[in-house]
Amino acid sequence: MMQDIKRMKKSSLKRLFLAIIVILLPAILISQMARVQDVQAFEGDEYMVGKVIEIEEKLEMDDYGYEDTYQEVTVDIKKGSEKGQEIKLNHGYRAELMESEQVEKGDKVIILKTELAGAPITAGSSAYFISGFYRLPALLMVFVIFVALVALFGRRQGLRSILGLIFSILVLAKFIIPMIIAGGNPLFYTLVGALIIMFISIYLSHGFHARTTIALIGTMITVTIAMGLSVFFVHITKLFGTGSEDAFSLQTFGALENLNLQGLLLGGIIIGTLGVLDDITVSQSAIIDELKKANNKLTVRELYDHGISVGREHIASLVNTLVLAYAGASLPIFIMFSINETMPFLLMLNTEFVAEEIVRTLVGSSALVLAVPITTALAAIYFDTHPSPKNTSSAHIHKH
Repeated sequence: MMQDIKRMKKSSLKRLFLAIIVILLPAILISQMARVQDVQAFEGDEYMVGKVIEIEEKLEMDDYGYEDTYQEVTVDIKKGSEKGQEIKLNHGYRAELMESEQVEKGDKVIILKTELAGAPITAGSSAYFISGFYRLPALLMVFVIFVALVALFGRRQGLRSILGLIFSILVLAKFIIPMIIAGGNPLFYTLVGALIIMFISIYLSHGFHARTTIALIGTMITVTIAMGLSVFFVHITKLFGTGSEDAFSLQTFGALENLNLQGLLLGGIIIGTLGVLDDITVSQSAIIDELKKANNKLTVRELYDHGISVGREHIASLVNTLVLAYAGASLPIFIMFSINETMPFLLMLNTEFVAEEIVRTLVGSSALVLAVPITTALAAIYFDTHPSPKNTSSAHIHKH
């Protein structure tokens, strides 16, 4: 009888979960339509895909008497309004063409067709430029390999985690970013989006279990604390979100001239923190559950002490991982600072860019540290009074 009741509760939770997805996804799509206006560099721009079929190296003197080397490229358009046509354009004309930017015969490239005045080579009233290599097929291959590895070693749970990842990207791309572009507060909509991502992706990845719910609650509490810490740290360090050239350049777009860069910085910290919290909260909750299964006589205090012992090892590895991840993403900038012999080291730390990365890393690391005792305490209290059946795992294994 009790087992039937539990199955009914679990079935009800699944129906509730599916209902939320059915309601939420249309809401996210509708929110995309709430954008005030589209952001474009120039009206009438068009991007096409082409294949380089002929290259001729050119050399001439520029206005200052220096040699100017560029490529005269013939491109066969494969995708776009001019599919099947061949166009000629100058690549690197009147600009320093780095070796990595040079194209070769057979390369697939992205062609920008624009009405921008002053272009070197035109066909009719339009100008054509090579804006970069066409990388989508290679990126798709990398993604397929990733999914195959996850499916091979993670099985069904791994595939569920892929669905959670896709959903997270959808929330980010179709809800958080459009609402920020439409003029919404970046911190508020990032927090709302983070809560949606937490709820859906954690259950999708780890299933409907008590340990998952505890991990979700621990994550929500920790993210809320991280938000408070990030607001406090950003305020006392007087950061305004202008340390990144990419963030600063957003305000050059007319529709984004009033973008709250400080809010964008805070929102980025929350998203980055959320990305690593899932791992530690789910792990700590599962550890306490397994400890109680192994020894039903363990008290709340003993469960907490054993769990926190494992958690300390988790903290040590994850904090190091988080710091290295942020450092790796900003490595070129750090190298540029390191070779700057005119600025003292302490003044380098004082620059807004470096200060932003320090605050981002320390907030994320602080959240990780806090997530361990919070989730461990929640799990110890719950599983002390609601222990999972000891033979659940083994019965499931033998059944298959």
